[in-house]
Amino acid sequence: MHGDRTADEAAVSQVGGFFQELAKKLADQWVALLVVPGALVMVTVWWAVELGHAHALDWRELTGAVSAAALAMGRQSGGTQAVVIVAVLLAAGGTGLAVQSLAGITRVLWLGQWLGPLAPIRRWRVGRRHARWEHCVEQRRALEREHPHQSRSPDQQLQIDLIADKANRIAYAEPGRPTWMGDRVHAVERIALHRYGIDLPFAWPRLWLVLPDTTRAEITAAHAAFAAAVAIGTWAWPYLMLGIFWWPASVVGAGVGITGWARARSAMTDLAALSESAVDLHGRALAVAFGVCEPGAVGPLSIAEGEQLTALIRKGR
Repeated sequence: MHGDRTADEAAVSQVGGFFQELAKKLADQWVALLVVPGALVMVTVWWAVELGHAHALDWRELTGAVSAAALAMGRQSGGTQAVVIVAVLLAAGGTGLAVQSLAGITRVLWLGQWLGPLAPIRRWRVGRRHARWEHCVEQRRALEREHPHQSRSPDQQLQIDLIADKANRIAYAEPGRPTWMGDRVHAVERIALHRYGIDLPFAWPRLWLVLPDTTRAEITAAHAAFAAAVAIGTWAWPYLMLGIFWWPASVVGAGVGITGWARARSAMTDLAALSESAVDLHGRALAVAFGVCEPGAVGPLSIAEGEQLTALIRKGR
């Protein structure tokens, strides 16, 4: 009986330790992702109210305001100070939640999913990007016709490679989105359709289920990096809005936005490359699962096999 009681107590202790560690990790994430950035926004709001445009960089004005606030806080009782600190932490967390609710807007803008009033700008941007891409592709084709592969010199090949790289920097396939990141996603869909006959928006959930764990882990990590970059870029919105009242805030907002945007481009490069590679390497596994191909078949899918797979996946939709 004593041994059973000891075992039960040990089990309860382990479970309690697990939940304590989980709560600690969640609290750390809450502080890092919401409270600290939210507190910085609140401090910036206070600076904007105190200084305004007229005294935007007047450090004497700022230090005087800080001293006055600290003096006023010091005059309060310990209980009042504790209540104020808790209120500030809750307000900072609320600010963080409010700002991160705008992450969807950041994502839509960066991925070029512009609708409604932005639709005309979207069409103009797509047309402009398409014209630049088409010009580069035509230049490459003209050079390839002018210099056949059999008699092509290294300098001529380098010239062709440079113009091809210029086209790829715009988009990997015919542009269909108004932004670079949007076209990286669009290119994966176009390549899957034109090279393999696979309608990727319909096929991807099924393909995900047959991917190896290592492949899914790599794609998940790249997607998480992109989501983190979107979260960073979203913090630019409150600073840019505060710039209306205190212009240095707009500089901070621009810096935060550019940082998030640069990280998002890097993450999207990895995510698009991994997603395209998953289609290249495991598209046949999906076709085997649907009975389109015989088990043991190897190599990339043919367009006919991909179209048959797409017909089964779409179910007439």
